[in-house]
Amino acid sequence: MTIPVRALAEFPDSNAPHLDAKAWELCVAPMIDVTDRHCRYFHRLLAPKARLYTEMITTGALLHGNVPRHLDYDSSEHPVALQLGGSEPADLARAARLGEEWGYDEINLNCGCPSERVQKGAFGACLMAEPALVADCIKAMQDAVPVPVTVKHRLGLDYDESYAFVRDFVGQIHDVGCRVFVVHARNAVLKGLSPKDNREIPPLRYDVAAQLMKDFPDAIFVLNGGLATAHQCERALQQGFHGVMLGRAAWHTPDILVELSVRLGHLSAPVDNNVVLEAMLAYAEQQVERGVALRHVIKSMLGWQTGRPGARRWRQRLSDPGALAANDPQLLRRAWAELA
Repeated sequence: MTIPVRALAEFPDSNAPHLDAKAWELCVAPMIDVTDRHCRYFHRLLAPKARLYTEMITTGALLHGNVPRHLDYDSSEHPVALQLGGSEPADLARAARLGEEWGYDEINLNCGCPSERVQKGAFGACLMAEPALVADCIKAMQDAVPVPVTVKHRLGLDYDESYAFVRDFVGQIHDVGCRVFVVHARNAVLKGLSPKDNREIPPLRYDVAAQLMKDFPDAIFVLNGGLATAHQCERALQQGFHGVMLGRAAWHTPDILVELSVRLGHLSAPVDNNVVLEAMLAYAEQQVERGVALRHVIKSMLGWQTGRPGARRWRQRLSDPGALAANDPQLLRRAWAELA
C-alpha cells in the first residue's frame, strides 16, 4: 500500500527551490557514532529510496580537519544529506559549499542535539534560543549552495512547552526561505538529562508538530522521535506528515527499513537477505583492502537478524573481539551459515 503524501502549495515568495515532498518520505536520522558511511551503505541496500543522513559533522572538523575522512561516501548512498553542527554563518556557508562540492543532496543544520559537548560549542539544541542567528546561518548556506538547506530541531527547550516558542523559531527560519523541517517531537532538556534520556524522558508531542504543518502549509515536515514500528510510521504519514525519520529503530532493527520500503511502494518485494549479505561481504572486502577495520564496516549489521532464530548468535559472532581481530570479511559468511 502506498501512503499518499499531502501536496504542497507553491508560494512565489519562497527563496527555496521547488521541492518534492516524497523525497523526504522515509529518512534515517543522523546519529553520532552510528550513521557513518558504512552504516549508510548497509541501509541503502535495505531501503533504495530512503534519505540517509551523515553523523553531525562540525564546521571546525571540516574547515580545519581531514575533509575526505569526513565527507567520503559511496555513490550508492544517494540521496544523502550532510548534517552540520555550527553557529557561525560564514563557517557554515564554507562547510556547506564543501558538502555541495562533494555531491551531497542536502545540507541540514543541527538544532536538536542536547549533549553538553555540543552546547559548549554553542550549537545543537541551544540554538533554538537564538532563532535570528539560525535564520542568518540558513540564509548564508542558501546563498552558498543550490541544494536544499534544511533544519532538524526540537519542539522547545527544557520544560517550556509553549507552542509560541517553536512556532516563532520555525517562522523566522521559514521567512528566509527554509522549507524542510525535521521535527523531533520532544523538548530538549539542556541540563540534567543525558542525550539518551533526552530521547526518552521528555514527552512526545506529535500534536504540536502537526500544528506546525497547519501554520506553515507550504513547508515540508518530517516527523522524528519515538517511531519504532512500521505501523507508527504509516499512521504519521496518514495524518499528514510528509515524511518520517527513524533513528534508533533503524539501528537496532534495520529490517524496519525493508518493511517500510515495501509498504510505501519503494520496493515491490522485500530484498533478498542473501543478496544483502553478498553485497556487504564484497563491500567489506573492498574496505578492508583499503585499511578499514572490519568492526567498523559491519557494526551496523548486528541488529539485522533481530526477531529471527539465531539472532543472538549472529550478534555474538559479529562482535566477538577475537574473530574481529583477524579482520577477515569471511566472518560474515561464517556467521550467516550458523543461522541456517
